[in-house]
Amino acid sequence: MAAMQVAESLPGGQARDVPREPPPEQGSGFRCLSARLCALRPDDSSSARTEIHLLFDQLISENYGEVAPDVSALLVQACRLVPLNQNHLVSKVSQLIHHLLNRLQVIVDEQNLDFLLAYTISAIQQCSSWTHMEILQALAALVYCNGSKCQKYLPDLLGKNGILMKLSDSAQPDPEARRAAVHCMANLCLSVPGQPYLEEPYPNICFQAFLTTLQSPKSSDMDDITFCMLLQNALKGIQSLLNGGKMKLTQTEELGALLAVLKKSMFHGLPGLNIELPTVLYPTPLPQYDGRPPVKPQQSESNTSRPTKKSKVKSRKIHQEEEEEESSGEREAVPITGSGKENLCEGSTPCSSSLGVRSLPVEGSSMAGRDRVSTPFRSASWKKVSSSESDYSDAEGGMQSKMRSYQAKVRQGALACFLSTIKSIEKKVLYGYWSAFVPDTPELGSPQSVSLMTLTLKDPSPKTRACALQVLSAILEGSKQFLSVAEDTSDHRRAFTPFSVMIASSIRELHRCLLLALVAESSSQTLTQIIKCLANLVSNSPYNRLKLSLLTKVWNQIKPYIRHKDVNVRVSSLTLLGAIVSTHAPLPEVQLLLQQPCSSGLSNSNSATPHLSAPDWWKKAPSGPFLEEASVSSPKGSSEPCWLIRLCISTVVLPKEESCSSSDAGCATGSIYEPSPMRLEALQSDRQILCITMLLGLNDSKNRLVKAATSRALGVYVLFPCLRQDVIFVADTANAILMSLQDKSLNVRAKAAWSLGNLTDTLIVNMETPDPSFQEEFSGLLLLKMLRSAIEASRDKDKVKSNAVRALGNLLHFLQPSHIEKPRFAEIIEESIQALISTVLNEAAMKVRWNACYAVGNVFKNPALPLGTAPWTSQAYNALTSVVTSCKNFKVRIRSATALSIPSKREQYGSAEQYVQIWNALVTALQKSEDTTDFLEFKYCASLRTQICQALIHLLSLASASDLPCIRETLESNGDMVQSFILQFLKSGAEGDDTGAPHSLHERDQMVRTALEHISSIQALAGDSAKRAIMDFLEDTLTIYFDSSGSQVALLGLTDR
Repeated sequence: MAAMQVAESLPGGQARDVPREPPPEQGSGFRCLSARLCALRPDDSSSARTEIHLLFDQLISENYGEVAPDVSALLVQACRLVPLNQNHLVSKVSQLIHHLLNRLQVIVDEQNLDFLLAYTISAIQQCSSWTHMEILQALAALVYCNGSKCQKYLPDLLGKNGILMKLSDSAQPDPEARRAAVHCMANLCLSVPGQPYLEEPYPNICFQAFLTTLQSPKSSDMDDITFCMLLQNALKGIQSLLNGGKMKLTQTEELGALLAVLKKSMFHGLPGLNIELPTVLYPTPLPQYDGRPPVKPQQSESNTSRPTKKSKVKSRKIHQEEEEEESSGEREAVPITGSGKENLCEGSTPCSSSLGVRSLPVEGSSMAGRDRVSTPFRSASWKKVSSSESDYSDAEGGMQSKMRSYQAKVRQGALACFLSTIKSIEKKVLYGYWSAFVPDTPELGSPQSVSLMTLTLKDPSPKTRACALQVLSAILEGSKQFLSVAEDTSDHRRAFTPFSVMIASSIRELHRCLLLALVAESSSQTLTQIIKCLANLVSNSPYNRLKLSLLTKVWNQIKPYIRHKDVNVRVSSLTLLGAIVSTHAPLPEVQLLLQQPCSSGLSNSNSATPHLSAPDWWKKAPSGPFLEEASVSSPKGSSEPCWLIRLCISTVVLPKEESCSSSDAGCATGSIYEPSPMRLEALQSDRQILCITMLLGLNDSKNRLVKAATSRALGVYVLFPCLRQDVIFVADTANAILMSLQDKSLNVRAKAAWSLGNLTDTLIVNMETPDPSFQEEFSGLLLLKMLRSAIEASRDKDKVKSNAVRALGNLLHFLQPSHIEKPRFAEIIEESIQALISTVLNEAAMKVRWNACYAVGNVFKNPALPLGTAPWTSQAYNALTSVVTSCKNFKVRIRSATALSIPSKREQYGSAEQYVQIWNALVTALQKSEDTTDFLEFKYCASLRTQICQALIHLLSLASASDLPCIRETLESNGDMVQSFILQFLKSGAEGDDTGAPHSLHERDQMVRTALEHISSIQALAGDSAKRAIMDFLEDTLTIYFDSSGSQVALLGLTDR
């Protein structure tokens, strides 16, 4: 009956009145089988059921070599033939749905999907429990990437008494059905770009179900592999929710609970490790972000602020042979438990005695645990262990290998989910959990807590190690502000450890562990991730505040890898070297490293020596005059140029060998051209010309990595004092950048836009020099091209747009009267300003809007532009006042208030109506300066009020007689509020954000005095009392301020006036 109801829901659902005999064309092909199935009609006879059974079996076993017909219509017909009271047939048709959809990867149209969903849901509700597993598999295949099309069925699936909620509950007696139900939920949450997302509250319902699943222990009736698959499905579900962008982890408890289960799952099944964690991890307060002094360790390590971490080794009740195999997969040679002392020698070659990896006996060596391909240390016992599920020596060994494979997939799923979590929360929030995932140097005699480095050093799966390194890289990326407090330059012998020393200790331990992983790794893919992770660490660490030798160790360890056989390893090695030479210049340690001869650190011959590529072509200087002399960084009296410069130049200019690639050239470009002005100026003029010529030539490269690196390097060079006033170089660079802005690659365009922003910054710097020759010689035609390209780029993706609008603002600021007078500039100026206005108003990324407001402020700085009289004046002011009163991001509000205070003449503010509109908007913005639901914005409240007060005082200092009545009216209604904030401004000034507001007390009160003097000098209209009211307001404000500050002299001066 239920089956017939479902069938009736489909148009044309009446049974076809056709004979049941097979068509004349017999065959085993999929098309023939489909035709036979479609020719059948519902029949409850035994022979009909047998025929349907056989057809389903044949369809499932078919190899699908032919082009498939309409699969979704075929599945609908199959369901119409199977009433819900036939459990075996329902099970079989569910297998068919699951098999065909997974095998053929077809998209089911909405009409047929609606029918099939109704059928499977009814089947679960009415059929015996033993069929639920197959039906849920069919349902999972149907809802895969179709969550937005299943909205009307969500109450039946995910409601309070929904099918999936019941079957996924930990009390569910059938473990396989429970796993399949969680799998269905995960597929429902998988979003497709461009399609609607699950409606609230279902994303949160699914999240809580996944979280509960991950928190629940394995039940006694569930086997280990099913449990692993259950965990994998729950992790995939959370990852899909996070990747969809609709899941906001704003609650500390919610985020802490997720991080706790992710950390637990990261180590699931790791040999020799069994950790116990609290259900919630709590963050540590961070002085870098909340403005408070560093906390003492007694506070940061308390139960409420720092996660509890325990590591307990627990022996497994398995055969002795398996125990030996597992121990060989662990990194026992890598001392993750110990005193935390440095394990690397000071020289370029690591000590074999300190690195236990190299001094262990062959049998049971940890080096063997990494499945080395060509190492002599491959352990005989480890040969029995394989991560492949198809390589089983016997039944027992096969199950153990299969188990290890599934456990590794859980760890990989947890790391992938953690990576999505990192991308969905703010870095300042993430770093509160730093100590839970990043290692710290353990105290003497105490074991080291488990962290991401535990996986990097001990996990037997290369893929898992690479995943852990990707997560660590994501944590380190953008961590410069967090790590900036680290300090380790002096010995701290106190009763407590300062927060700065704790962070320094963590940085030091990261260096130690990553270098250990570097020398022990055999997988090229994982090796690349280690080096990328080191590059991120080097780029963000404050080495000027740390003890020497950290960079030296990294430098000496990485040098052999620039000759590695794998191109990705070579590329990442060059990236790391580029990061080292770019650290906080000038760093004496780096200067000494650059003076080392090219052979230093390249003679390692122990087991950790990487596979080297053929000829050392870069060791010998290529022919040509440009390398015949000593270059910068060479030791005094030596004729050997800096080996790194020679390496990079050779990589770029020599004919490409089999072992080299375009990626090498791109990275070499990024390394050698990650320069500092001092290094470039120290080069002789012919070498400067060589570097510049090579860069401009490489900008035409067909390889996008090379082109992106070249665009960025040009953007760095154009800022150098020795080059920025060279009109020809700036013009050549501009043309090269404009060409890259047209590239198909978003990465190239983003780098080019950043460089265009830098180049236009250079134009502004050159305006401020006494010599006007640069402005006179710079081509007006090139300016037009730059404006057109910047307008076009302002319509691109946010990565390009943010710098494009910055460039537009600079270009409009740079325009000279001679340009503006020309008719061909009039249209492009109007179009440029309209592009900026639309960007200010659009709901783009906040960085883009901030840059747009900054750019509009730059436009206001050009006295040659007709600000105040041009038609676009009111549009620009309206856009800024809209942002300053309503934008949810306070930094954008601050920047718009700054722009509103830039015009230096009253006529630039336009009519009296326009002036009053700006004044009233600023007063409204001052009233709403604390109205935010985002607690992260509260820290900018004071800065916003400071900038608004400065803008209001600035407007008063320019007011005309016609403006005074409206100002008085505002002060009558909001005078107390405005006065209280101006008094705060006078007493404290700017806090937190660099808004350009004056910081000295004298400058601040002088602004109010200037405004008062200006108002008093206005010739008011007869009978107008507004002037007196405004003067009283300002005098009263100054009197209160001077009285509270005890400045009697100033108070007397004010009274006398």
